[in-house]
Amino acid sequence: MNVALLGTGLLGEAVAERLHAAGHFLSVYNRSVEKTHALRQHGIRIAPTAAAAMSKAQVVVLLLADAAAIRAVLFDPRTSPAIKERTIIQMGTIGPSESRSIDEEVTRLGGRYLEAPVLGSITEAKAGTLLIMVGGRPEDYAEWTPLFHALGSDVRLIGPVGKAAVMKLALNQLIAAEMAAFALSFGLIREGGVNRDTFMDLLRKSALYAPMFDKKLPRLATRQYEQPNFSTRHLLKDVDLCLAAADQAHLSTDGLRGVRSLLTDTIARGLGEVDYSALYERVDPAEGNTR
Repeated sequence: MNVALLGTGLLGEAVAERLHAAGHFLSVYNRSVEKTHALRQHGIRIAPTAAAAMSKAQVVVLLLADAAAIRAVLFDPRTSPAIKERTIIQMGTIGPSESRSIDEEVTRLGGRYLEAPVLGSITEAKAGTLLIMVGGRPEDYAEWTPLFHALGSDVRLIGPVGKAAVMKLALNQLIAAEMAAFALSFGLIREGGVNRDTFMDLLRKSALYAPMFDKKLPRLATRQYEQPNFSTRHLLKDVDLCLAAADQAHLSTDGLRGVRSLLTDTIARGLGEVDYSALYERVDPAEGNTR
């Protein structure tokens, strides 16, 4: 099928490669054209504008940074006429109220809208093993399920628009909380002279274990955070979205606000664009760095 993909950041580029490999005809647009060079080398068409990318597409996949970027690209007067009679699938992480607002605007312009945030990153996107949460009308979900299954091993309709966005925020705040907790534990055993392998062996055998601990262990052990799967800056954005949703629901957010402070301090150290595991540098700074 003909697919327009708008936004080629880390996840967007990987999704584009996967859809291309699955045999879909892609037309890709990104505001920073230098981020599309690798896709061009794969033989993927790079469009000069979002409207041009959408002109022959049956469906438009959005992998833009946030709701503001979505509005700037999708509802630009030069682009919005192309929404008519097309389905817009929003796969980034945005707030539930933001998603519902975008749905209303897309519907007003004659299009259809699905939210489909994912769990997983570059590796899973390229392998087609993302976990995909869909919010929208059942008939729209049914129509585009084959496209979702090209990207994901587990695709679920969570409910109407907004429900999948809530699910995604609930899961992403665990990413932040677990990373902060693991960083503190790792710092404690390092400072205490405890054998790392013994610690990890016991942790893996316990109910406390999360697979992300092993994924991030090499980064913490070597203090190497380049080539991120997910950046500190993007995790802070998602934490802020979760805080806003939790405040609206009258939930206590004291714990998450502490994690947010770690993330903002990490970014202040110049580590906003590297892997979010760099918050370890705030929890247990390398010798010579100050807290």
